[in-house]
Amino acid sequence: MQEDIDIEPKIEQIEFQGKLLTSLDDVKQKLSSIPFYSFQLTGDALEIVKVESKNIHKKPFLFYIISIKQDKLELTYSIIPGSSDRLRRATVIKNLAAVLSITKDSFQVEEGRFFQYIDSVIDNLITGLSQSYSTLFNKYDALLNEYVEMKKLMRELSTSNRNLTIQTSQLNEETRTLTEQLKSLQTYSDESLMAMVQDWIEVHSSSIDVGEFSKTYKVLEPRIEQILDKMVSMGFIELKS
Repeated sequence: MQEDIDIEPKIEQIEFQGKLLTSLDDVKQKLSSIPFYSFQLTGDALEIVKVESKNIHKKPFLFYIISIKQDKLELTYSIIPGSSDRLRRATVIKNLAAVLSITKDSFQVEEGRFFQYIDSVIDNLITGLSQSYSTLFNKYDALLNEYVEMKKLMRELSTSNRNLTIQTSQLNEETRTLTEQLKSLQTYSDESLMAMVQDWIEVHSSSIDVGEFSKTYKVLEPRIEQILDKMVSMGFIELKS
């Protein structure tokens, strides 16, 4: 049976001169609120450990250790085989800078050497970018700006659409009200319609043209004929032979 061969990460270390202004306990106290960090105070050093991942045997695989002493700081970190060394160094130094910003009143690193290293890491990272990657990044940046603008436009259109929906609803309600009012005006009671018929007959020499009356008052002809029959039966009008 073939034994499994553990893949070991690559380990790099760098040292910066510095000065402890208070105490290692004070440094630990300032960093204790940051999640995912563990601390180990041994003799003259405080080790700040961040384990980012472990292997199948639960051993730290991707990690970095910041060791603070009286007059210096040591940074130890792992790099996964097959990954970018340049990107890993940039990530770790960014995290170290965040830690140092919190502990600046307790421990100060020698800035000249530290800033030179940061400059070297960034320059190395940029130099390592291929032309195709740079072009891709520029396109991504342009697309991101377009995306932001499109989201802004979408919000504006959404607001405009919501306002139009409200206005349409109001117009529909007004139209419904006006339609009902018009319908009520065009619907006459029997008494009203009989009075209108009598007026028509008096004006038109005791005769009525159902078609003309229907067009004039927007009343259906069967309705007019029904009223005429009612008026005859009640003796209000007489049919001419």
